[in-house]
Order: sequence, then C-alpha cells, then structure tokens
Amino acid sequence: MASGTYISSNLTKKQLYFMRLLDDNEIDIFTLENIKSLFGENFDNLNEILENLVNKKILSRFERGKFCRYNFRDEFVISNYLIPDGIVSYWSALNKHGLTDQFPNTVFVQTSHEKRSKIVFEVQYKFIQVLNKKTAGIQLQGFGNHQFRMTDIEKTIVDCFDKPQYSGGYAELIKAFGNTKLNGEKMINYCHVIENIAATKRMGFLAELLKKPGLKTFISYAHKKVNVKYNLFDPLGPEKGEFNRTWKLRLNISKEKLSQICNKIDE
Repeated sequence: MASGTYISSNLTKKQLYFMRLLDDNEIDIFTLENIKSLFGENFDNLNEILENLVNKKILSRFERGKFCRYNFRDEFVISNYLIPDGIVSYWSALNKHGLTDQFPNTVFVQTSHEKRSKIVFEVQYKFIQVLNKKTAGIQLQGFGNHQFRMTDIEKTIVDCFDKPQYSGGYAELIKAFGNTKLNGEKMINYCHVIENIAATKRMGFLAELLKKPGLKTFISYAHKKVNVKYNLFDPLGPEKGEFNRTWKLRLNISKEKLSQICNKIDE
C-alpha cells in the first residue's frame, strides 16, 4: 500500500485527511458509491475532493465513478471493478494458475453482462459474455482490497474447451489438460453448467486417451453425452483426420500428436 508519498503535494487539510483514511483502511482502489458509504459522513464535498486528487495525480479515475491510487496497476483487481460480476477467466486464468507459460497481452474477463473491450492503463480488457447460469467455480485470489474473482482450475479448463478462441492456443490448452491434476466431480459439474456437448466429448476423449487418474467418473459421464453428430477434435482446425466412432469425433489432431503435445517438456 502506498503511504505518505502525497504529504508534500500541496494538499488541503480535507484532501490529506481523505488520503489518510485510505491509508488507515488499506484501500488502493474503490468506487464512488463504496467510498461514500465508508467516509461520506466525514465530508460535505467528497466529489470535489476526488476530482482535485485526480487533477493532482494522487488518484486516477479509470472509469466513471471508479478510482485507484495513481500508481496502482493490478490488472486482475482492476478487471473486477470494470464489470460488476467480472471473473478472471480463460487464457488469463490459465496463466495465473500456472497452467501455461504463454503470457496473454489481454485480460480475459467472464461476465453475464455485455461490455465492450477497453484499454485501461495501457492494458487491454476483453469481456466475454455468458449466461448467468454458466458462471461457476469462482474462487477469490489476493487479500483485502486487492482481492479479485477468478475461475478455479477445473472451470478454467472447461471454459477454455467451451470457447477455445480465448484459450491462447489449442496445443497449450491440450498440454494444460494433460499435465494438470483435475477433480472429476468438478469437471462433471462444470460440463453440466456450460451445456456444450462437443466440448464435453473432446475432454472425455482426451482424458481416456491419456488415462488421466481420477477421471473415470468424468469419462463415464462424457460417454453418456455422446450424440450422433461428429465434431472436429480441434474446432478451429482443418476438416481432416480419422473418425472416432466411440466419441463421434474427427481427429484432426492424431492420437500420436496429442500424446506428444502432453508429454512435451519445455526447454
């Protein structure tokens, strides 16, 4: 938490008092509504104080009614303030969980609301709208005023198979699936939530191919979801490869290649 760096910045007594309240309550980022509920009774001109602190570059306004300390740059925390139910997801969550070494230059945020992509402090934010019932597997990361919502490992994997265009590359997603310990019951629950049969088939096939430990119940669940329609294993890949009758998948990535991807050790 930044503290004391603003004392020599020609602040009025009320402005200095406000900043000290932020220090005392360990607040680096806030909304106007939230700060009014906390400190509003102490000030008769809070809006003016905030405006002056922004002009003096003590605070930054990153969206209407949303402020942070001038040097605060935690993009995951900021993402949760940009949309009411925002959840760090997809490629961003893969990286944060340590499931991929590929670092996204965009913060992917899952939400049930519609919001256009935007840039805040030179960071690109992409908002992926899903049905409210598809939001699950949410865990809190960080501490205190720096907390943010993010999908857990299993929901991150399932979400990326549901919308692979936001996963940072299908090979990286396959490798993450193969090299990560997964909870079968959670996988079943999250596949039920997203209601994507093709994605469920792909994960079931891959779990069976790799003989993933602890996923027998999930594989059984996925088998029961198999329909008559054939789907490409890589939905973004070419229409070629052998047809797997058991899973009704066309393997445009061969079994041998899939095994190689999962067993690959980065140098």
